Amino acid sequence: CKLYCQYNMLRIFLKEAMHDFERRSGCKLTYEQLAAATGLSVSTLQSIASRAAYNPRLSTISTLCEALDCGPEILLRRTPIKVK
Repeated sequence: CKLYCQYNMLRIFLKEAMHDFERRSGCKLTYEQLAAATGLSVSTLQSIASRAAYNPRLSTISTLCEALDCGPEILLRRTPIKVK
């Protein structure tokens, strides 16, 4: 049995998930507000949002999903990795 494998990685799309939350709730959400709701630091949230290779724990993903009232399919997406 051969497994299908491609060069993909899961990426976190925090900014997009925050925009989705804003669209659904009508409330603009800042990193400071999200930090207060999740217990994560603002710098951690900024790193998650800006670094493609950021590797958070599953508990962090779960915490963000709960705060943003979304499932992981909103926050995470598989994206191709450029191979040199």
